[in-house]
Amino acid sequence: MNKKNVVVGLLTLLSLAVYAAKSDKPWTNGRLTVSANQRFLMHENGTPFFWQGETGWLLPERLDRAEAEWYLQRCREEGYNVVQVQVIDGVPAYNIYGQKSNVDGWNMEAFTTGKAGKSALSGTYTYWDHLDYIVSLAEQNGIYIGMVCIWGGLVKDGKLSEADARKYGAFLANRYKDKPNIIWFMGGDIQGDIKPEVWNALATSIKAIDKNHLMTYHPRGRYSSAKWWSKAAWIDFHTFQSGHRRYGQRMGNKDYPIPDNTEEDSWMYVDSTWVNKPIKPVLDAEPSYEDIPMGLHDKSEPHWQAWDVRRYAYWSVFAGSCGHTYGHNAIMQMLKPGYPTSYGDAGDVKAWYQALNDPGFMQMKYLRQLMLTFPYFERVPDQSIIVENGTQYDRLIATRGTDYLLVYNYTSREMKLDLRTISGAKKNVWWMDAATGGLRYLGEYDSKVLTFRMHKLSFGVEDGVLIAVDASKDYLKKDQLRIADRTLGGKDRDLNE
Repeated sequence: MNKKNVVVGLLTLLSLAVYAAKSDKPWTNGRLTVSANQRFLMHENGTPFFWQGETGWLLPERLDRAEAEWYLQRCREEGYNVVQVQVIDGVPAYNIYGQKSNVDGWNMEAFTTGKAGKSALSGTYTYWDHLDYIVSLAEQNGIYIGMVCIWGGLVKDGKLSEADARKYGAFLANRYKDKPNIIWFMGGDIQGDIKPEVWNALATSIKAIDKNHLMTYHPRGRYSSAKWWSKAAWIDFHTFQSGHRRYGQRMGNKDYPIPDNTEEDSWMYVDSTWVNKPIKPVLDAEPSYEDIPMGLHDKSEPHWQAWDVRRYAYWSVFAGSCGHTYGHNAIMQMLKPGYPTSYGDAGDVKAWYQALNDPGFMQMKYLRQLMLTFPYFERVPDQSIIVENGTQYDRLIATRGTDYLLVYNYTSREMKLDLRTISGAKKNVWWMDAATGGLRYLGEYDSKVLTFRMHKLSFGVEDGVLIAVDASKDYLKKDQLRIADRTLGGKDRDLNE
């Protein structure tokens, strides 16, 4: 082979490698949209999009370029496909390089044109340049950035007027409309009836320019965005915040939007959202964070553990959510030595990069992998599968398709289940360990009401999912030991891309 052919061959291999890397990115399946039944997210070509979100609120402000690269790489490795961030948490907000988000109020011309405004910005790596870099890093890792445009408390305090919201929205939309990996968030831990005119102005100004990206609203704890925005033309899907309180932790609130002693029942928000019409996809965008005090504000309270965040995730998704967002106390604040904390321990106790090895952070991918193992868009919540149920921690929750059913069991309690709810005279049954993704084949059973007894191996929490499948189907193999990794997390990045 001559030198020319060698060069051509190498270029062909390189182009194929780059193509393969690009084809791994979710948006190669087309932009995100809503499924025909209005309950799921999908790509334009029909590929399911199961939202496996991670909470990185202070990523734009507290991490430098190298730290952001490490963080997003770890998110990819653990299967996360969305990272939720606060675009700004102050007016102005400052990033780690000391750069301000606003140099001339809400006149963003200095960042748009390079003109000086009140500061000479020529040649400066600005606040918005750093956010651009983070968005590009996420794109390289196949991750969407969920942009909470401005935190709700700032709007409540009058830091963004209706007129300025229109200017700010136009700035954001023009800057990021051509990026493939943007999802817009209005709100930011706030009720929708607080300054609704500002949220409408911000949302509509973005949507007028950016027609290609989905938009939602991040509400206050124990609320769903559908309470205020079910009829809003700009909202594509809903989120709720199940929040951080344990059962019975009312904490003196007189205006409480849920019944007492239901604080941890994340499953109930799906139904309460779908009471509103038209129905739209919904997910929990802020459940209890791993390693944060229960109730947030008292550092002496017990901290939420990995088994708690697993329970929140499975309860919500099996109730009908189109995905789930995980959070960790240290990561969402990007804590490190020298940084104070808003909740619980400071960065000298546990830094964000140490928390990337905590069990809950690494266990969320098993839920996504499980949901993508079976026919996706036919899945419905179905509590009729459960013949005898319990309450609170003993509650079983079930979801199914035509020929498979899944039942999440937090306490390993006895389960009396009706296998007749799916097709097939015989059913193959497995148990999946929610902490490891490990599978154990339990056998073939007749299609009838049966009782399953899960024998715990220790005194700890051993939550998991009973899986029953029409025996004529081969979604799982009898000798399969783990749920298959169908995410980008199991694939290496092509460093030549």
